Amino acid sequence: MDIDLRATAHRLTYHARERLVLFRKLSLPEQSAVFPLLSPYVQHQIVNELTNHDVVCLIDHLDAHHANGALAKIETPKRRRLVTERLKEERLGKTEYFLRFHPKAAVTLLNFNYLLLPTSATIDEAAAAIDVHHAETGKIPEVLVHERGELKGEVPLSVLVREPNENTIERYVTRVPTVTYRAEIDQIVRLFNSTKHGKIVVLDADGSVLGIIYSDDALSLFSNTPTSALYDFAGVAENERPFDSVMSKVKHRYKWLIINLGTGFLAASVVSLFENTINELVLLAIYMPIVAGMGGNAATQALAVTVRGINVGEIELRTGIPAILNEVGAGLINGIINGVIVAVVATLWNQDPLFGLVIGTAMVTNLIIAGFFGTVVPLLMKALGKDPATSATVFITTATDVFGFFMFLGLATLVLL
Repeated sequence: MDIDLRATAHRLTYHARERLVLFRKLSLPEQSAVFPLLSPYVQHQIVNELTNHDVVCLIDHLDAHHANGALAKIETPKRRRLVTERLKEERLGKTEYFLRFHPKAAVTLLNFNYLLLPTSATIDEAAAAIDVHHAETGKIPEVLVHERGELKGEVPLSVLVREPNENTIERYVTRVPTVTYRAEIDQIVRLFNSTKHGKIVVLDADGSVLGIIYSDDALSLFSNTPTSALYDFAGVAENERPFDSVMSKVKHRYKWLIINLGTGFLAASVVSLFENTINELVLLAIYMPIVAGMGGNAATQALAVTVRGINVGEIELRTGIPAILNEVGAGLINGIINGVIVAVVATLWNQDPLFGLVIGTAMVTNLIIAGFFGTVVPLLMKALGKDPATSATVFITTATDVFGFFMFLGLATLVLL
């Protein structure tokens, strides 16, 4: 149920005995909305009677000006220091988590230069609040607007200059894009791209304002767009277009094809080591493309996820061990699923359980290898200062082919001959 903030502030002011009970009955957004309306004396009493946890939650909902005022009203220096440290730790942790979208994103990217005013404030009151903020910080703040503690939008400074002082700011509120600090990285990046030359308000999980980020500042961190990443992933130059001339296309692509040819000879040399095995078990040649194809597909899946994570700054080599282990684990489980299927089919088709066991085991091993190299290779390329998408596909395909063939043909030699 909506409350009248000024009437509530009046009750809190003139009912001292039940003041704390009344204040605690309000929701956290309502507490943060009514708190600035109280006299310094009443604010002082409330702050010093609340628990540390409640004070931290309350101050976390206030803008910088009112938060500093609330902190100053805590009586004992020790308690003030404890509350301040908890606020800093919580805000820093949330800020760093949000900034995971790029490894070079600094905490300073998030801007705390804003005022949070109620919709009922007049333009004259807003101007006075801006003057106080400017006197304290030397900066002109962004003006965000809330209704009973819930963010409604912003009021452009141009409006405050030209409109009559007695008007309330509610009629001039415009929407401002928001995102929670817990949002997925792709959601954050999409919002930056759709809000070019604008601002985004970062919210806490409870809807309170964590800070403001300017999309231009965030987008300047990204040197590769999704389009360029797609070109690199295919081993194609970014400036190549569908209607380029034949020779232009050849110029852009021939180097990668030559490298791929060289790695193909490497895989062929592994196969040649088991020439006698293949001559005696010609059936192996039928299943070799299956082993290579499944390994290549699994590696491509891991590669695509890793390259995407690298492009948005979600992962790098020093933090990549959990991701590598997860991909290896996924490769193991997918390998078992597909290995059982191919083992059953091979056993029934060829009437040879040992052959089914060999190809099933080879499938499991190759998908583990695919998960490992599909994650490690792009991370290594990035750590070496190379584009992970451009070179990774060639080396990963080589790794899955070489190790896959070696495992398949090696097991066949040991078990079937």
